[in-house]
Amino acid sequence: MIGLSSYAGVMESLVNSAEDQQRSSPLGNSWSKKEDLNRNQGLKGVGGFVLVHAGAGYHSESKAKEYKHVCKRACQRAVDRLKAGALAVEAVAAALVELEDSPFTNAGLGSNLNLSGEIECDASIMDGKSLQFGAVGAISGIKNPVLVANCLLSEAQKGKLSAGRIPPCFLVGRGANEWAISHGIPPCPSEKMTTKFSLSAYKRNKRKMEVAEKMNTGHNQTKKIRLSAENDSGCLDTVGAVVVDLEGNVAAAVSSGGLAMKHPGRVGQAAHYGCGCWAQNACNMNPYATAVSTSGCGEHLIRTMLARDCSAAMQSEDAHQALLEAMQNKFISSPFLASEDCVLGGVIVLRCCRCVEAQNIQGILVEFLWSHTTESMCVGYMSAQDSKAKTHISRLPPGTVPGQSLAIEGGVCRLMSVAE
Repeated sequence: MIGLSSYAGVMESLVNSAEDQQRSSPLGNSWSKKEDLNRNQGLKGVGGFVLVHAGAGYHSESKAKEYKHVCKRACQRAVDRLKAGALAVEAVAAALVELEDSPFTNAGLGSNLNLSGEIECDASIMDGKSLQFGAVGAISGIKNPVLVANCLLSEAQKGKLSAGRIPPCFLVGRGANEWAISHGIPPCPSEKMTTKFSLSAYKRNKRKMEVAEKMNTGHNQTKKIRLSAENDSGCLDTVGAVVVDLEGNVAAAVSSGGLAMKHPGRVGQAAHYGCGCWAQNACNMNPYATAVSTSGCGEHLIRTMLARDCSAAMQSEDAHQALLEAMQNKFISSPFLASEDCVLGGVIVLRCCRCVEAQNIQGILVEFLWSHTTESMCVGYMSAQDSKAKTHISRLPPGTVPGQSLAIEGGVCRLMSVAE
């Protein structure tokens, strides 16, 4: 059984809000004047849209303010880059740096500690324009792993290395750390990335694991205690963002400290191609540009390649129905997860296409959605035309079961651009 939140109501209110803002704002009322001004002076409009998430998991009411605040900052950082003329891939990287720098997220600073008491991070980024991808897995000693992933992407765009060697798009462990430093990304001691909160959670989880091993009360009971230890860490899984710029380019990124008490060397979905993020500009085969970022249990997301599947689904006419079916059929009911009692994950998705408004002014219509099977998911979104970001903590409907039910919400946004 699928538990649905009130998507229709949320969708309608967001659509109406966007349309009301367009009708009532000076920006919306002066499109034709701006078009004439830009045509006469040869100026180029700037803008875009960003949607971020602070993990799919559990967001306590006591920390709701902090979760929303970091999402607002991430949106603002991306929008600032878009207003400065940056492309989508630059803006999405900027949003991820802000999310990684927050001690309240499980990415970069304050990430979960592994069994050895160390921080190992995963991150990836994808550029919908070039379709290039960069990723790092189980990397230590780097404060912002997304910058390494982005650097890998940028280096790949330059072409082959000396002697015709293919540049790497995915590096792990020590090799990733050494490559990052050699390319100008400064190292950061592990102790500076560990917070009091993440360290205390590690000690608490370690004690619980020791108790569970001593009890030796059977697999099921041990499994419950282990899951309890992970949930008690208070740290959520992967964070991410999706962006579209005014030229219609899309990009997506994702970053994670991984599961609490994971085995050293474990790499989650945040670094895997098609699993953590996906971005693809519109083309002859695909009328919509799409971007996706995922969160949740990495092993579940890897085995279903959820990011790529959700992106493909967004080419359908009805985005809401397409995402609903993808989450149900490709994730919750996936044959690759048939042995799992609780399938945990979440996605943020945007799709966009060019449209022609009144007086032949070019624009971009953006439809954005989020869905999750976890108890909650914190999201934030903002366009370059907004004065501030909006945030929302989405929760499963009352009476539904996490891992077996899903929530889905979203909205639309129209972006103004100069007529071509």
